[in-house]
Amino acid sequence: MNIFLGECVDRRFARLLPGHTVHTAKDMGWTSIRNGELLTLAATTFDVFVTVDRNLAFQQNQPALPIPVLVLRARTNRLADLSLLAHVLLTILSRPAIQGVTFVEASKT
Repeated sequence: MNIFLGECVDRRFARLLPGHTVHTAKDMGWTSIRNGELLTLAATTFDVFVTVDRNLAFQQNQPALPIPVLVLRARTNRLADLSLLAHVLLTILSRPAIQGVTFVEASKT
């Protein structure tokens, strides 16, 4: 699966997603593009958009999203906190037909 990581996701997070092709906004030269246009552009190349921007779900018309958006909900944006969500994200990515906005968070046990 081709995965696009938003600007605020530590690029080292890509190493925690084996078996997937992962690129960042910086890799693609898309660092100055705003969310609406970025989603449309990402949809031409990627299967999913992974971000930590919790507001994105409220700023965009969800039924009209051109690409599925997975929002990482960790304590902080630091790699140590995001890495706790890698296995949850991989599980979600293994499901067929991801659509709309999905929040990725650690299970409460």
